[in-house]
Amino acid sequence: METLRDILDAAARGVFPPPDGRTTVVPQASERDAGVLAFTAHAVVFTDEDPRWVLDTLAAVPCDALAAPMNPRFLTALLDRTGRTAENVDAMLVGAPLPGEPPLPLEEITDGDHPRIVYARNRRDDVRAWTTDGGVLVMGRGIAGRPEVSVEIGEGVRHRGLGRALVAAARHLATEPLWAQVAPGNARSMRAFLAAGYRPVGSEALLLSATAGSTGCSRSRS
Repeated sequence: METLRDILDAAARGVFPPPDGRTTVVPQASERDAGVLAFTAHAVVFTDEDPRWVLDTLAAVPCDALAAPMNPRFLTALLDRTGRTAENVDAMLVGAPLPGEPPLPLEEITDGDHPRIVYARNRRDDVRAWTTDGGVLVMGRGIAGRPEVSVEIGEGVRHRGLGRALVAAARHLATEPLWAQVAPGNARSMRAFLAAGYRPVGSEALLLSATAGSTGCSRSRS
C-alpha cells in the first residue's frame, strides 16, 4: 500500500495520482497530522479513521464528487469525528533544492525559545530558523516528514522583494524538495513563492490536533 510520504515524494517529482475522480484513504504518518490533499481529479485523505466511513461520508456530500473532499460539509464532518481543528485550505507548492549559497545573508537563530521556533514546533519537527534584516525564515519537517518552509516579513520592509528572496534562499538550504502551504487569498505570498520557482501541485486542508493549537492564520506569512 502506498504511504502518504510515497504520494508526496511522487508529486514532488511531478508524478501525481491518476485523475480518475477517486479518493485514496491512507493512514496518518503521525498522530499530529491528519487532513486532505487534492490533486487534479484525485484526492487523498490521510486519517486513522475507518476508510469506509470516509468514503460513505464523501458519497453523501451534496456536490460534484470531484469537489466533495474539500467541501466544507465533508471537512466539518471529519473535524467533528476526529476532534480536530483547521485553519485554511491552502495551496501546496514545492521547490527543488538549489546549489550554492543563499542569495542574502542569514543568521541562524540559536535561541530555542524564540517565538517563531516555539510556534513552528507545534506544527513541525527538526525546526530551524534564520533571520535577515526585516524577515525570518523557518524550516522543519511537517506532514509525513516532508521539509516545509514558512517566512515572516516585517511590515516596514514589505514590497521590496524580501519574501521572494527568503523563500528562494530556503531552496539553497534544502537537500530535498521543499514544500510550502499558502492561503490562496494571500496573493502577496503566492506571488513570492511562484517568483522563487516553487510549483503549485494541489491543495491541502490540514487537521490540527489539540496539542498543535490554532492561531487562525496561515503558516506561510510572507
